[in-house]
Amino acid sequence: MWEKISKSVGDLLLCLKPNSLPNRGRTGRVPCHEIVHGANLDVQWGSCHVCLEGSRLCMCTDHIIKDSKIVENGTATDIEHHAEANGSFAHAVLNMIGMLIGLGQLSIAYAVESGGWASVFLLIGLGIICAYSSHLLGKCLDKNPKSRSYSDIGQHAFGTKGRVLATTFVYMEIFMALVSYTISLHDNLITVLPGIQIKVPWPKISTSQLLTIMAVLVALPSLWLRNLSSISFLSSGGIVMSMLIFVLVACTPIFGGVKSYHRIPALHLHNIPSISGLYMFSYAGHIVFPDLYKAMKDPSKFTKVSIVSFTLVTALYTALGFMGAIFFGAEVNPQITLSMPKHLVVSKIALWATVITPMTKYALEFAPFAIQLEHKVLPDSMSSKAKMIVRGGVGSCLLLIILALALSVPYFEYVLSLTGSLVSVGICITFPCAFYTKICWGEISKPVIIINLCLIAFGSLIGVFGTISSSKSLVQSIRRAHSA
Repeated sequence: MWEKISKSVGDLLLCLKPNSLPNRGRTGRVPCHEIVHGANLDVQWGSCHVCLEGSRLCMCTDHIIKDSKIVENGTATDIEHHAEANGSFAHAVLNMIGMLIGLGQLSIAYAVESGGWASVFLLIGLGIICAYSSHLLGKCLDKNPKSRSYSDIGQHAFGTKGRVLATTFVYMEIFMALVSYTISLHDNLITVLPGIQIKVPWPKISTSQLLTIMAVLVALPSLWLRNLSSISFLSSGGIVMSMLIFVLVACTPIFGGVKSYHRIPALHLHNIPSISGLYMFSYAGHIVFPDLYKAMKDPSKFTKVSIVSFTLVTALYTALGFMGAIFFGAEVNPQITLSMPKHLVVSKIALWATVITPMTKYALEFAPFAIQLEHKVLPDSMSSKAKMIVRGGVGSCLLLIILALALSVPYFEYVLSLTGSLVSVGICITFPCAFYTKICWGEISKPVIIINLCLIAFGSLIGVFGTISSSKSLVQSIRRAHSA
């Protein structure tokens, strides 16, 4: 019976996500960029197990075998296969929105209050720029049909150095996003379980930290699973959780959770560098856009998909930012769910949604690391059981490191801002413009080159100043905590 239910859920997800199969790419491997914070473009793991075997031929009936020659890691391969791309325009829009809406939405209201209502123009401007850079990624994929991933585009533009740089930033974003997820779990868990006091022999561990450790340990066994089809549907609820939080925040005044409406300041110029990282993180999703592009039945509509998706997401962020700032004023928390009155039912539902989401993300977020470890590092002579032990052990160690780091620096807004400024701005603005300019240098007009160079300079500027500002605030917070 459970097998039938699992199969039904898998079939349903496959229908909702037409790009699930194409994401495996031409080599049958799930790319490292498959999972990202807040991204709800999940892998349909159960439909084609052999596709996960990086060095083996996919024998699924869904795939089409073509006689061609590709080169991978310096070795020629005579057979290439890929999945049929059949994603519609509507499916692509839903998937892109699902990629973009995630952890960043929690901090939008705090950013609007900290930067002033005029900072919303920065939010909108970054949305326009990111939609444009998404368009550039599509153009890069047009130039080289063999490119299947963000790292492939980097290699096409700048060779091995471009691939290494792109891949490094991809993994950095995943790692830092997981730290932010764990901090969010820590902050919301003690609020959703008020009054709980757990005494332990270690005086330096608080109840909230202990609860977070317990929650992470509950999620830890999922890292040992090879077939993640049984939990992938949980992560698919990410966009539902995000929309639920938006609706619940909007309903707060209806249930008497807002005593008075607050006036938003016009502009706090000194806060712009730090909140630019928060805004940037909210648009981070570009590392999975190549998969979405390749999954479309008509890739020529990818630019329209980007425009529609970023317009809707920007509208949602703007509305949520103004609502949170007006409802809660200067007291708005960096995570808007923590600003909602604790006694309201809508607040409790929002808190539980924020707590559950990180616990469902760990296994799928770690999947790229596990697959690369198993097929690129571990020898083929090693038994499946030994590989499972090594894979699970390494994943568990990484998760424990992330847990320790999250508990050591539980400053959600600064870590999120640092991630946006240090990593996301490069992935979403600087790299796409640089890749496109390098690949298409002899074919694009001077005005386009100037625009791209200006955007590269702009991205570098806000990245540097945002990183300095958020790093300084993070260090100051850590010092204050130690001195206290």
